[in-house]
Amino acid sequence: MDRDPQLLSHAPKALLSAADGVFLTVGMVVGVGIFKLPALVADNSAGTGAFLLAWLLGGVVSLCGALVYAELAARHPETGGEYAFLARGLGRGASFVFAWCRMTVIQTGAIAAVAFAFGDYASEIARLGEHSSAIWAALAVAGLTLLNLAGTRQSKSLQKTTEIALIGTLVLLAFGGLAAGGAPHTGGGGAPGASFGLAMIFVLFTYGGWNEAAYLAGEVRDAPRTMVRVLVWGIVAVSAIYLLANLAYLAVLGLEGMRASQAVAADAMRAAAGSRGAALLSAVVCVSALTTMNAAIFTGARTTWALGRDYPRLAFLGKWREPGSTPANALLAQGGVTLALVLAGSATPDGFGAMVAYTAPVFWTFFMLTGVTLFVFRAREQWGTPGFRVPFYPLVPAAFVATCAYMLWSSLEYLRNPVYGPKFGLMVLAGVAVMLAGAPLYFLARRKS
Repeated sequence: MDRDPQLLSHAPKALLSAADGVFLTVGMVVGVGIFKLPALVADNSAGTGAFLLAWLLGGVVSLCGALVYAELAARHPETGGEYAFLARGLGRGASFVFAWCRMTVIQTGAIAAVAFAFGDYASEIARLGEHSSAIWAALAVAGLTLLNLAGTRQSKSLQKTTEIALIGTLVLLAFGGLAAGGAPHTGGGGAPGASFGLAMIFVLFTYGGWNEAAYLAGEVRDAPRTMVRVLVWGIVAVSAIYLLANLAYLAVLGLEGMRASQAVAADAMRAAAGSRGAALLSAVVCVSALTTMNAAIFTGARTTWALGRDYPRLAFLGKWREPGSTPANALLAQGGVTLALVLAGSATPDGFGAMVAYTAPVFWTFFMLTGVTLFVFRAREQWGTPGFRVPFYPLVPAAFVATCAYMLWSSLEYLRNPVYGPKFGLMVLAGVAVMLAGAPLYFLARRKS
């Protein structure tokens, strides 16, 4: 099958160097999760060794996945990510259910999770009562949705500035914590109900973003060689930053102190530099969280709009509002779903953890299916040889698909885990139920397509 010449004429230009790609990769991956999720990883680690091993494995898995996505993006640089990969590899039904889940589980759940992280750190600055974190989270979701509805778009320079501030703060926290705390506390056995599989879910949630970095394949010079360097060194840099931060947390709080923390970075900074240091760090995390949420709200609404455009029965989602040039109905639908998730998360002991539980089975299902599409494309060898090919094929993609299957199984472990089941079991079932509802919805939607 030949590619459309018009699409080729509008293909991305190869303007990025390897150094540009590494910086962008680090910026796409490092986010607010490293300030929140180490506590949950510690809660599911048998000891310090297992805790640090989980973060190292997270980097290896992320690299395998990024290499797979880099080839997929090189094959289809002009298309829409997983939505297009699944449609071309596994059919329109798979891509529809993915888009449905992105609107109701994956993207909205991720926005709600970051909103809860924002709420936890905003509460370190000013508490708003018993449910302070949930209130701050809801205010952030509503406010940013309204800003996007009005047509306010995030500034790229602001995004870059906050990302540099976030990484810089993390590095300073790491060295400051190590200097103040000395050698990391070794810690004893695992907490009740500890599971290494659940620890890896939280670790890989923190590493999230490498799939976006893989789309740089169409914009780097000499992609076959440069993308390997970009992904390897980018994820090595992220892994080093994460290991330094976690060594600092261990040095200051120890494994038990991390398990008891709701805002682990703020608690570590408070112990190392006092309340002013904790407040400053909380402010940086809050600004970064708002920036991340704004970008996710912006891009997520446009995916929802595209779904409404492609399926007439969902046409109300595909309405474009000319004043401000925004997908108004898609933004409102996305905001409504996210606020509902914030409300549901507020009824659990930890809203952030609840959102991870809600999204994890769906997230890993579609990551696994996307990995499978590479084998489908290789079998067909569609459109000739891409600009980038995964090294050590089929070992790397097979390892990635197998890891996704293990993570999917681990995400369902919430249901039988004696500690996390009562806390988050209903959220896991809700996420799976919403995903399964996408299948009959597809058959209804396609009748008039």
